[in-house]
Amino acid sequence: MTPGARLQAAIELLDEVEVTPRPADAVISAFFRARRFIGAKDRAAVAETVYGVLRRHARLRWWFQHAGGFPITARTLLIADQILAQGRPADHLDKLFSGGRFAPEQFSQNEIRLANKLEGHTLDHPDMPDDVAVECPEWASGLLREFYGDRFVTELAALLDPAPLDLRTNTVKGDRDAAIAALAAGGIEGEVTRWSPFGIRVHGRPPLASTDAFKNGLIEIQDEGSQLIGLLTDAQPGHQVVDFCSGAGGKALAIAAGMNNKGRLVACDVLEKRLKRAAERLRRAGLHNVETRPLSSERDPWVKRHKGKFDRVLVDAPCTGTGTWRRNPDSRWRLLGPGLEELLKLQHSILDSASRLVKPGGRLIFATCSLLPQENEHQIDAFLAAHPDFTVKPVDELWPTAVGTASPGTGNYMRLSPARHGTDGFFAAVLERGSAME
Repeated sequence: MTPGARLQAAIELLDEVEVTPRPADAVISAFFRARRFIGAKDRAAVAETVYGVLRRHARLRWWFQHAGGFPITARTLLIADQILAQGRPADHLDKLFSGGRFAPEQFSQNEIRLANKLEGHTLDHPDMPDDVAVECPEWASGLLREFYGDRFVTELAALLDPAPLDLRTNTVKGDRDAAIAALAAGGIEGEVTRWSPFGIRVHGRPPLASTDAFKNGLIEIQDEGSQLIGLLTDAQPGHQVVDFCSGAGGKALAIAAGMNNKGRLVACDVLEKRLKRAAERLRRAGLHNVETRPLSSERDPWVKRHKGKFDRVLVDAPCTGTGTWRRNPDSRWRLLGPGLEELLKLQHSILDSASRLVKPGGRLIFATCSLLPQENEHQIDAFLAAHPDFTVKPVDELWPTAVGTASPGTGNYMRLSPARHGTDGFFAAVLERGSAME
């Protein structure tokens, strides 16, 4: 594709993201599946351009107002991003918008004025409010400011850049050194992660799906923080375990591998399609101690029938996903599911119901990929007040045995952020049930 054709494809894709009520990554995948004639390098370039515009959503729109209130469209957003973020001169960009075959239509008079207004500027500006500069939506700003205080800008700024690519070694298939060697044989450089003993951080965005290490199940794509939640579950061979909100099974895969294929892990979710994807991943990983269980809701009768039967119950609760904004930049601005208030009620109900599965002396692990204390510490406080038979097991005390690396030292709970730990934003609490049930 020519540079102009790449820009036109990016404009079309931005339009689709805007009008399609699905996460941007799903829209982008569908866009390229329908256009298999677009080569790998061109797909990567177009996707990078689109994600760049999505990451700079608030700042670009601020510039439109600052420049005089120009109309915002996919075309004008791309023009502004190319000038402000990529540093392209207006006259060079004008040539790419040539109106030729596969290229964008020529600049309108309004677009010429916009380009001339923006030329010579960069994306940042001293008059830009902090919320805009760190791409924080209004609905989350007050809550995060209250929690982070003078670290608000530092913490939120760390969510602006793309996330690194982390892999988890599947210990059923081999060890981390073997995985790094297998990747290196395919020309992919990786290094050990700081916190997870099974993690590998890969440079760039290599085609992992085509590697032998991926095909034979030696590696799985999983953020380092997510790996740590699986490790804190501390499920042992022979344990009975439930992953209550399993989704596509990323944490279930890690937990099952840690159990060395011994015992039983039940992966539950209300979305059966996700569980089917999990089953495919489990087969590739060589894991056979996992069964999938679709639930009608968090109050499914299956929960009552299995009351008090499990050593470990993981609740990776649905949440706002504020800790994953660097992976899903559009989720800051597009409400595609329940809002915060609905999520808080759902989390409370899920945690209450799932706790029934925990046997005396067993553990309940609650986790989110949220930075908001309302979805994390506050939920634990409310749960403990209503369930006095559960107590907190401090994460710092569990870490040496459950994880085995240097602890990030976050106290009773695991609270990770990109700024402090280089992972996505995650929270985890480990609660142990007393010897007698309510």
